[in-house]
Amino acid sequence: QVQLVESGGGLVQAGGSLRLSCVASGYSFTSTDNRHCMAWFRQAPGKGHEGVAGIDRDGGTMYAESVKGRFTISQDNAKNTLYLQMTSLQLEDAAMYYCAATSRYAWCSGPGLGRTDYTYWGQGTQVTVSS
Repeated sequence: QVQLVESGGGLVQAGGSLRLSCVASGYSFTSTDNRHCMAWFRQAPGKGHEGVAGIDRDGGTMYAESVKGRFTISQDNAKNTLYLQMTSLQLEDAAMYYCAATSRYAWCSGPGLGRTDYTYWGQGTQVTVSS
């Protein structure tokens, strides 16, 4: 059974930084039977899920325009952990942040930000930005 558990959210002032983590269990970052991709999504109150950043097994990345230059996605294969370093946080970055992963049986050709590309989802970690 695949589980994704996020952490690192919290309250931060605008302009500040946070690092989110997502630990995956039952899911290998180094399997040769598939080629995984992982991503961070966010959902603000009253809005749909927005893809924020994605990464593939080889470290290829993709970012939403709204976070380019401010957010950095990375992964530690040895720890089965995904990260999102967020800097220069803005009020509009406040949301629930979710970690997502492609199917264990899939061959992901490159990181995408479409919600339907991802099979496994975490429960989310809340990021609140104050002025």
